[in-house]
Amino acid sequence: MSQLQAPGAVVMIRPHHFCSNPETRDDNAFQTLADDTADVTSAQALAEFDGAVAALRGAGVSVHVFDDTGTETPDSVFPNNWFSTHAGGHVAVYPMYAANRRKERRWDVIELLKRDYRVQDVIDYSGLEQDGLALEGTGAMVLDHIGRIAYTVKSNRADPVLLERFCTHFNFEPMVFEARDAQGRDVYHTNVLMGIGTDYALICLDMITDPTRRAEVAARLEETGRRVIDLTPEQIAGFAGNALELTGHSRLLALSSRAVDVLRADQIAVIEHSATLLPLSIPTIETAGGSVRCMLAAIHLSPRERTQS
Repeated sequence: MSQLQAPGAVVMIRPHHFCSNPETRDDNAFQTLADDTADVTSAQALAEFDGAVAALRGAGVSVHVFDDTGTETPDSVFPNNWFSTHAGGHVAVYPMYAANRRKERRWDVIELLKRDYRVQDVIDYSGLEQDGLALEGTGAMVLDHIGRIAYTVKSNRADPVLLERFCTHFNFEPMVFEARDAQGRDVYHTNVLMGIGTDYALICLDMITDPTRRAEVAARLEETGRRVIDLTPEQIAGFAGNALELTGHSRLLALSSRAVDVLRADQIAVIEHSATLLPLSIPTIETAGGSVRCMLAAIHLSPRERTQS
């Protein structure tokens, strides 16, 4: 079974000080958590996180968990924005739009990757924050690792110059488009709008504003041999697009219980032809504006062979 699009390992960050991020609320329409988050909310988020880790491990996914003990990183539970990994041993570290999200970068995570996996190089773009540039990883880009396409919604989280630089370094073709939600608000991260599996793609085509571009995106997905599961804006609001295909005991689609609830039976049937649904219950974490995909930093690296002592 090919794991190119569906990796078998992830990094997750346990949030000990889960709360709303005031620096991201203006452009993240999914963020509904109130400022006066009580300790009980933080405890609920921790319980949801630990339940998700247990479910992933139980399904055969390798999960590397790091504890976030800082109080200045409210979005640390969403690590897919600050780094990504790529077949062949390549790692990218990204510049973040919100100042407090820049504190999420952790070099102990990178060191673990170097220790346990074959890492050839780490390309660090984070210094470009000083120039006001941001490219928020696999939140800003939804990557087709098989067809080498980086689907990217235009936003302040995805600078076009930096996107071109990433695509040149990592051998992706950028496919950029504008997208807005049902209320006419710009979509802030591509991975709330779409997710790409090995044999299918979840996407809300209606939210792509330009009809010509909409048809081009659908055509490219179909050209790569994928069934397009066209989601509604209401399903996107339920985080149905914020899912990640993984390989455990079998091929899986990790997504939230809320996302499963808004999918139709015919859509689920297309997914289940290729992957088993793995619903994770994270209602508290979702109030921070992200869902399961955002919580999972996928490891597309070859593990090092363990030597017997």
